[in-house]
Amino acid sequence: MYLEFFKLHEHPFQLTPDSDFLYMSESHARAKAYMDYTIWNRDGFVVVTGEIGAGKTTLLQKLLSEFDDTVSVAKIYQTQLDEIQFLQAVLVEFGLKPFNAKKVELMDMLSTFLIDSFLQSKQLVLIVDEAQNLGPKVLEEIRMLSGLETQKEKILHVVLVGQPELNDILDSPEMEQLLQRVRLRCHISALSEQETGDYVRHRMRVAGLRESKIFEPDTLPIIYEYGGGIPRLTNVLCDMALTCAFTDKSPTVTATIMKTAIGELQWKPYTERVLARNRLKQESQRSRGLRHFIEENSKRLLELNEHIARMGEVTPLLMRMADSVANIEQVLRRLTMSENPRLNRQRPAETAPPKKGSTKPF
Repeated sequence: MYLEFFKLHEHPFQLTPDSDFLYMSESHARAKAYMDYTIWNRDGFVVVTGEIGAGKTTLLQKLLSEFDDTVSVAKIYQTQLDEIQFLQAVLVEFGLKPFNAKKVELMDMLSTFLIDSFLQSKQLVLIVDEAQNLGPKVLEEIRMLSGLETQKEKILHVVLVGQPELNDILDSPEMEQLLQRVRLRCHISALSEQETGDYVRHRMRVAGLRESKIFEPDTLPIIYEYGGGIPRLTNVLCDMALTCAFTDKSPTVTATIMKTAIGELQWKPYTERVLARNRLKQESQRSRGLRHFIEENSKRLLELNEHIARMGEVTPLLMRMADSVANIEQVLRRLTMSENPRLNRQRPAETAPPKKGSTKPF
């Protein structure tokens, strides 16, 4: 909409992960170097984490764009899978048709493919995005796959990319074996205020801007305050600002126009939004804990009610059994007396109760 007005040939702040627009901050460059080292030096396993919108997927697109025909890649972006579905997805990405195969067959198929490809001098790479969604069983399968190796080098190189929760998962005690396989770990942090300004200028240049400046210098601190140095949020805000400037027929984005864009988005400063989000997360965790407590105790109450109901059903039966036992006892006593008359004679005579007013002799 505003491309011709600002003399741009591409949208500078599109949200799709276009590697041509990738801005290499210090932490992005380090993450990219770690991935390159892991793959090209056949060093096994790397984990890259970052906040939502930090540019992880764009970095992966940059990595993929540099591969040639000597590299076979399995890219997994849908991670809500069980272990069977995950193995099937990996095999499909490698070009095989694993459907209707059982787990043992899937493992054998994948191991055979990896070894054969390695013998053909192929670089084999497994890339998993949104890896924080993987379940423990799937992570165990990845650990097993990463263990394929010769005496000198790994056969399969694994790149796990995810949100910060992935670190919490990997640091848990049950993931100790997997964590020992990880060679390198890197976290992509948010951009600094200086990097945010460089990021905006970089994307404008890639989109076709040459000498002129569209974003006034005093808008950059505002962009950082409300975007928090998160590339995706910066894109959303800057795109809205360009739209507002185009609507106002302004050749530049001023601080006033930037405030208008923020109002259109109904944003608060990034730090305030993070604090509010953390409060909601804590309240949600407390609510989940309370729901869990109520559910557990409700189950116990139901079990107790069931026990009481069963006792109510058993009590009449027990009373009838007691009456039956008493009747049997009386029958047995009469039989015993009839068979042993001497017992009747030996029974002490019943003494009459003393009359009223009489005294009992000592």
